[in-house]
Amino acid sequence: MSLSKLKQACVLSIVLMFSTQSYASNKQVLDNLLPMSERMAQSEMQRNPQAWSIDWRDYPRWTYTHGLVLLSMAKLYEKTAKAEYFEYIQNYVDTLINEQGDIATYDIHKYNIDMINPGKLLFFMYQQTGQVKYKIAADTLRQQLRDHPRTTEGGFWHKQRYTSQMWLDGLYMGAPFYAQYIHLYEQPKVYDDVILQFEQIKKHLYRKDTGLPVHGWDESKTQHWADKKTGQSKHHWSRAIGWYAMAMVDVLEFLPQQSSQRKWLASRFNNLVTQMAKFQHPTGLWYQVVEAPYAKDNYLEASGSIMLAYAILKAHKMHDLTKDLLPIGLKAYQGVIDQLISTNEFNHISINQVCAVAGLGGNPYRDGSYEYYISEPVRADDPKAVGPFILASLLIEERQQALKH
Repeated sequence: MSLSKLKQACVLSIVLMFSTQSYASNKQVLDNLLPMSERMAQSEMQRNPQAWSIDWRDYPRWTYTHGLVLLSMAKLYEKTAKAEYFEYIQNYVDTLINEQGDIATYDIHKYNIDMINPGKLLFFMYQQTGQVKYKIAADTLRQQLRDHPRTTEGGFWHKQRYTSQMWLDGLYMGAPFYAQYIHLYEQPKVYDDVILQFEQIKKHLYRKDTGLPVHGWDESKTQHWADKKTGQSKHHWSRAIGWYAMAMVDVLEFLPQQSSQRKWLASRFNNLVTQMAKFQHPTGLWYQVVEAPYAKDNYLEASGSIMLAYAILKAHKMHDLTKDLLPIGLKAYQGVIDQLISTNEFNHISINQVCAVAGLGGNPYRDGSYEYYISEPVRADDPKAVGPFILASLLIEERQQALKH
């Protein structure tokens, strides 16, 4: 289907959806006895009855934000076996993937690492249905990683048009899919290339004074946002660190239990949590610009905080976390509940105070300054917080259940 026809079909589906559903059904009152994971998922489905409209999209697109939210709903389906979660995911995936396994709106030649992330849904759909089209689509994304442009030492560029740059965000976008694909279809030796990505971050993006990685690194040192000596961007953006933390634990899930690679990556993760603990606010949250808590207009940001909570909780579940670090994650999750979750008259819940987006370079140019990170819009129910909130809530609920027995 052409993009113009896809848009036309989706406009029609919106008209039909709202002509056949009553206002009351769209404003359904949720059961407050549901666990928080389901309350957030149900609230999100009320806000976006069609999964492709997540992230305020006006037509279906193959994007990382959909991959994040729908992966959390896949985990919810695996826990509850409620068909509504599976159907919500399937509707999105099948809108974009035809019977030949082609992915609508995806262009492999753009070499955009973000577009790898929704590929994790393909493993889930293939497992659930056995339909070969999902495996074919996953193979296409794997081919992108084979051909993806790299730094001179083998790190994936963030995008073809972001020449010679590695961003923390990109580790989440590419590495967990890569590790899961290897786990399912390739030889363990290929994990070396996944670990190489984290080694490059350690080598090039960490600042000695804070012990934390910055948002991005330009190997060419030509970008205006890049330090002329190190190539590093200036600041620690909380969501970038959140992406990085989630990438670590989601890759750890697929590494052999006693491998040196797993031990190394777990050690790096524990180091990250230890350093981030130094900047954790008494509420349990982290600031938008992590290392500048008292700077003018800095604010406690939801997505970075809940991503870190999820990562810590998952590392604990997998026995990859130093035990005394667990309270940092528990405190972060509770901080989000206490400070950033609100409920409306229909008992729908929202997660508030989410940075809408932040990047480096591009047009208009994003200079990576403190002023830039603080100036980006802040909104509620951004998918980059909704997805991790569902994932973190599932882990909290599992932990609470285990403690009862």
